[in-house]
Amino acid sequence: MSDKPLLEWTPSRRQFLAATSVATAVSVLPSWTYAAQSDTVPLEQYLPEYFNATEWAFVMAATARLIPSDGDGPGAYEARVPVFIDRQLTTSYGLGADWYMQGPHMPDADPALGFQTPLNPKQIYRQGIAAINTWCEQSHGKSFDKLESAQQDEVLTGVQQGSINLGAELRDFFTVLLGNTKEGYFADPKYGGNHNMLAWSYIGFPGARASFKEWAGQHNVPYPLGPVSISGERA
Repeated sequence: MSDKPLLEWTPSRRQFLAATSVATAVSVLPSWTYAAQSDTVPLEQYLPEYFNATEWAFVMAATARLIPSDGDGPGAYEARVPVFIDRQLTTSYGLGADWYMQGPHMPDADPALGFQTPLNPKQIYRQGIAAINTWCEQSHGKSFDKLESAQQDEVLTGVQQGSINLGAELRDFFTVLLGNTKEGYFADPKYGGNHNMLAWSYIGFPGARASFKEWAGQHNVPYPLGPVSISGERA
């Protein structure tokens, strides 16, 4: 397994994650909240609220390749990113409630013009995972989660680059998966990911502290106080 993030992410994990963390942590969070699920439940014992067992196995494996555990910081598994994605899909986000879902949809349109699919996020995950597992079964004789890490990387790269064609309606599957993975890594822990504020601690992000203005202009100086969550918990 590589110690760097997957695919075209050429900087180190710390450089890449630090560059995207603040915008992700602040701007992508929906307005919903959850009753807290006990953090003592190991991830492998977590009971998904949306995904079935096959889908959950895929998400666990795929997010672990996007942000691996064998680098110089916490991986998606340690940050419980799959929990974030599962819970997110049970909300209005999963239904695409805030998306413009009316046609016409133009699969060959420039990606900069936005999603060109009638599928909401729930459907994108359900159908996308099924399509990838079907391809893996036909090509390797086993589902995605059963493949070796290098094979999983090849599959995700193929989906990202389009050499593994999931169909016009699922062309944005990788974009959604990668975006949700980064969101779950950096979101406030109350949303299910960023367990124990591991990602914030790793990049030196202060979280929801009331004030840290005295540090804003001190470049390349480690922030010494540690992050605070929205609920007031400290790392």
